[in-house]
Amino acid sequence: MPLPPPLEQLRRVVGDDVRGLLAAQPLPPEWFRRTELDPGLFGPDAVVWRVHADRCGLIGGLRALMVQTLHPLAMAGVAQHSDYRHDPWGRLQRTASFIAVTTYGCTSAAERLIGHVRAIHDRVEGVAADGRPYRANDPHLLAWVHDTEVDSFLRAYQRYGGSTLTDAEADRYVAEMGQIGSRLGVIDPPQNCAELRASLEAFRPELQVTPEAREAVRFLAWPPLPLYLRPAYGVLTTAAAGLLPGFVRRELRIVLAPLSDPLLVQPAARLLLGALGLTLGDRPPALQLVEEQASPSTHPGPTTA
Repeated sequence: MPLPPPLEQLRRVVGDDVRGLLAAQPLPPEWFRRTELDPGLFGPDAVVWRVHADRCGLIGGLRALMVQTLHPLAMAGVAQHSDYRHDPWGRLQRTASFIAVTTYGCTSAAERLIGHVRAIHDRVEGVAADGRPYRANDPHLLAWVHDTEVDSFLRAYQRYGGSTLTDAEADRYVAEMGQIGSRLGVIDPPQNCAELRASLEAFRPELQVTPEAREAVRFLAWPPLPLYLRPAYGVLTTAAAGLLPGFVRRELRIVLAPLSDPLLVQPAARLLLGALGLTLGDRPPALQLVEEQASPSTHPGPTTA
């Protein structure tokens, strides 16, 4: 049912602002021109196509960032080398671009972007506040980032996604993401949910809350946003917090009122994600571009993913 003109105009204004904050950077259309010789890392039957097409990835991404702050060396690299305080949305957009290209792009484009990320990691090194050196291309730290991202996107989809994954499909998602992890430098990434849980559990003795971690979590809770977008963003961050393990919430001092997550947060988050689908479209522009370029009768221009 069409909205009344004043509400439709408001929806478009909000949609433009949300798209400007969350959409990927403009990407060359030829990166999504998949052929038999350059078919992409994954095909339409891959579970990653379904999971990454869902807007609940916003919640999964926030959850991953919260969990990742608990590793002192990974957090030191972010604090010392990331410009997230001054350009938080730029980092989010670059992450969205990476996911779009590695999921839906052709193989050459995915490998080009993965190589670019590895080159950036090669330049990120330093010394944490406790005196330990770190390198962003350390396979151990790469495994921490990879595992938390896979776990977070999977948990977000299982709770907020548009369809239910079977146990076998969840295992497939972990294995498919492992292909990207291997290309980024992760050694023997998990191939199923049981291996993923075991890998994350093995990191527990290394985890510790640092001042940099608390600062990053405070920033995630209160980033620079237009006032009218803050309530919606608050729903997303609270939904992400509801997906955290209990020990992570305790360490980060994130408090959720009893029963607030199932009774209030989850219904509000589902309504919000539905509204975002109306505003941003039910499929990522990267996926739309793949479908359009598969038709010889269409000639799409530049897009954002």
